[in-house]
Amino acid sequence: MKLEKIDATGKPYRIFADRLEGGAIEQFTGAMQLDCVVRGALMPDAHVGYTLPIGAVVATDGMVFPSFVGYDIGCGMCAVKTTFEAADVRAKAGAIFKRIYALLPVGFAHRKTPLVWREGKRLDQTPFLKAQMADGGLRQLGTLGSGNHFVEVGEDESGMAWIVIHSGSRNIGHTVATHYLKAASPDGRPREGFYGLSAASAAGEDYVRDMAFCQAFALENRLQIMRVVAEAMQLEIKGDVMMDSLINRSHNHVERKDGLWIHRKGATHAEEGMPGVIPGNMLDGSFVVRGKGHPESLFSSSHGAGRVMGRKEALQKIDLKAFAAAMKAKGITARTDRDTLDEAPQAYKSIWEVMAMQADLVDVLHHIRPIVNVKG
Repeated sequence: MKLEKIDATGKPYRIFADRLEGGAIEQFTGAMQLDCVVRGALMPDAHVGYTLPIGAVVATDGMVFPSFVGYDIGCGMCAVKTTFEAADVRAKAGAIFKRIYALLPVGFAHRKTPLVWREGKRLDQTPFLKAQMADGGLRQLGTLGSGNHFVEVGEDESGMAWIVIHSGSRNIGHTVATHYLKAASPDGRPREGFYGLSAASAAGEDYVRDMAFCQAFALENRLQIMRVVAEAMQLEIKGDVMMDSLINRSHNHVERKDGLWIHRKGATHAEEGMPGVIPGNMLDGSFVVRGKGHPESLFSSSHGAGRVMGRKEALQKIDLKAFAAAMKAKGITARTDRDTLDEAPQAYKSIWEVMAMQADLVDVLHHIRPIVNVKG
């Protein structure tokens, strides 16, 4: 797909999708026309986002854009292989499902007692962020959140179970994003638009520092969730996690590479040989992949299937009974009610088509078919 307005700038770009909504094209075109933006790419799951499309990767010279990373800084995926037999998980799926919900705060719930994160104390953070962490930040560790965040216990081709987790930096990341969106805005309000910070300015340096902390926080959050899920499983069946198989990959961040700032917003880092996890939907599960290091994608791939319906539209158009029946037919234990209807498979693009469109970006190593799905 070629876009005349971007072609006129002479800047390199690549779109790995065969069709996109007009709003996503408009957002990407606007970003590519900025003087500081030097190249960009859209992944096959791209759709309208906040200022920049979800599924966009943009390289800038000397500027960082909080809106190009978004509110859920460090949101990403963790996956780990286990020694649990998938057959045992299926036999106890209902009990495991209930135990996870009993042990894991989901939705807007935080922990009554904060978890201990010793490594976090040693990480660099601004006074602003230190104040946020002191104000209950650690109570958010080991909590899932809502929306498209999930926990899945699934089965690979060998009949072994995997734990797959999608979550981010919770309210800490949202608060940090809001703070720096205000700093970048011309009127001190967090506004949608192409407002950035000089990477060499005090605010720009502070954003990069706090963004890195949020990435570490998000990883620790996923690891804490993993421990809870493993505990829930061990209360029902025998097995353990194989931590040497752990894959962690953020899909909302900015990093410096070759003198440029690479912003990934809903895009998975996919350097050559780099492992990653790409979720599909509640029905079709997730894919463990290995990056091919494609330079035209800015060494990235999709972060999922990508939505084709907004949440309100999904609630209006998707049949709840059909959603529940499809999940039951596949033997997946999950919540299938009005609260999860906006996450039904029909709200997303076909993950099979998305994976086909990025065959040049990643190799598929495993397809993890869901057995238990937990959402907020």
